[in-house]
Amino acid sequence: MTRVNSPLKQRRAGVLLHPTSLPGPLDKGDLGPEAYRFVEFLAASGMTVWQILPLSPTHNDGSPYNCMSSSAGNPELISLDLLIEQGWLSADDLISLHELRTSDPPAFRRNLLRKAHQTFIQHAPETDKTALAGFVKQQSCWLDDYALYQVLKEENRAACWTDWPTELRDRKPQALKQAKIRLKYSITQVYFEQFIFFRQWLALKDYANAHGMQMFGDMPIFVAHDSADVWSKRHNFELDEQGKPLFVAGVPPDYFALQGQRWGHPHYAWKTMQADGFQYWTERMKLQTQLFDIIRIDHFRGFESYWEIPASSATAMDGRWQTAPGDELFQTLVEKIGALPLVAEDLGIITPEVYALRDKYHLPGMIILQFAFDGSPDNPYLPYKHRVNSVVYTGTHDNDTVLGWFNSLTHETKNYVDDYLGSPGEPMPWPLIRCALDSVSLWAIVPMQDILMLGSEHRMNTPGTTQGNWQWRFNWDQLSVDVPARLRHLNQLYGRI
Repeated sequence: MTRVNSPLKQRRAGVLLHPTSLPGPLDKGDLGPEAYRFVEFLAASGMTVWQILPLSPTHNDGSPYNCMSSSAGNPELISLDLLIEQGWLSADDLISLHELRTSDPPAFRRNLLRKAHQTFIQHAPETDKTALAGFVKQQSCWLDDYALYQVLKEENRAACWTDWPTELRDRKPQALKQAKIRLKYSITQVYFEQFIFFRQWLALKDYANAHGMQMFGDMPIFVAHDSADVWSKRHNFELDEQGKPLFVAGVPPDYFALQGQRWGHPHYAWKTMQADGFQYWTERMKLQTQLFDIIRIDHFRGFESYWEIPASSATAMDGRWQTAPGDELFQTLVEKIGALPLVAEDLGIITPEVYALRDKYHLPGMIILQFAFDGSPDNPYLPYKHRVNSVVYTGTHDNDTVLGWFNSLTHETKNYVDDYLGSPGEPMPWPLIRCALDSVSLWAIVPMQDILMLGSEHRMNTPGTTQGNWQWRFNWDQLSVDVPARLRHLNQLYGRI
C-alpha cells in the first residue's frame, strides 16, 4: 500500500478568509496592503495558517468554484495600490476614472490594468521585461490557451466558446493563427495581468511564510464548461461534437441541499486522461504546489466515484454514481511530483471506498463542528471521535456562521450543545472556537466571521443558490482590540503555537 506522509506536521490554528473579503476602498478585497495587514493580525493572534478559496478568474456569479481556468489567477485580485508603489500607475490615473469606480468597478480595474501595461512597456526596466518573458515561457502550457480564450471571449461579446464561429470553437489551426495576429496586443495584456497577479501573490506568500504562516489553498475538482480548460482540451471532457456537455457534475441530496445540487460542470473523460498519464492533472498539481504550502482538494469523493447527471436533466435527482480512477491518478501524481500536500474535502455522502482512498495516501480529512450535535453519540464530528490527521473547522464557507447556526437551533438542541461544551459562560461562537482549538486534530480553522461573532447575514455562500453569494467583506472596526490577545492565549492554552 502506498503511503504518503501527511502534510500536517504540527499543531496549528488558522483563519479562513478569501482575499475578496478583505477591507479596502474598491468593490472587493485584493492582494494589496490590507492582505499584509491581515497576515500581521494572524501572527499577533498566534495563528499560523491562512486558508483561502480558489484564486482563479470567475464568471459573473463570482463563484471561485466556477472558474474560467484551473491555473490562471483572478486579475480582479491585483492590487492597484501596489502598482502605484511600483510606479506603473499614479494616483492621478485612479482619479481620472473616478466615475467608473462606482458605476462599473470591473471596467475601472480593466482600464487601469491597461494603463499599467502601457507604462510597463514604455518605462519598465529590462529586468522586469525579462522576468515577464520568462514567466510567459515558463507557464506556456496553460497561459497561451488561457490568453487566447479570454481575448476571443471579449471579441465575441462574452459568449460561451460553444457559440463562437465554428472555426474558433473547434480550434482550426488557421483560424487560431489569424486570431493570434489580430489580437496580439490584447493577448500580451493578459500575459501582463497574469505576470502581475503571480508576482503579487508570491510576494504575499513570502511575507506570510516569513511570519510563520502556512498558505492553505483550495483546488476545485471541476472547472466551468465555459473555460479555457474545456475549450483548449476538449478531449479531456465528456462533450458532444458541438462541445456541449453530455453529462454534468453535482451531488445527490445531502445536508446542504435536500434535492441535490446540479453544478453544471462537464465531467472528465477519465479513460482519455488515464491513457495519457493524467497529464492535465499533473500540470495542475505542479502549479498549485508552487502557489501554496498546502491545498484543500475540493469534492474529494469525486475521485473515487462521481454523481453523473445527464446534461438534459434540469435537476440532480436523475443522476447516477460512476467509478473514477482516483487510485491510479494519485499514484501517478506521487510518482511524478512526490509527497502531495493535500487535505481531502471528504464531506457529504462518503463511502468506505472513499475513506480507503483518502487513507491509502494518508490525506487529512475535514471535520465540521456544526455537524456534530445531532444527539447521536456515534456522530463522527463529535470531538472524542476526531482523528489526529485531520483539519477541524467551526464551519466552512458553505456553512452558516456559528452564531447564525446556533441561533437557528431548537431550544433542546441549544441545551444539548451547551451541556456538551460544559455549560460555557462565554457567548457563541467562542465556545465552539475553543472546542476546535482543543481538538486532537492537528489543524484547526476558524472562519473570520466567527472570530468577529457575526450572524447569518454575513455567511459567504449558501449552497444550491446563485444570488447574493461570495460578496461578504469585513472591516477592521468589527474587530475588538482584545481579540488578537484572546486568540493567542487560546492557541497557547491548546498547544497550537
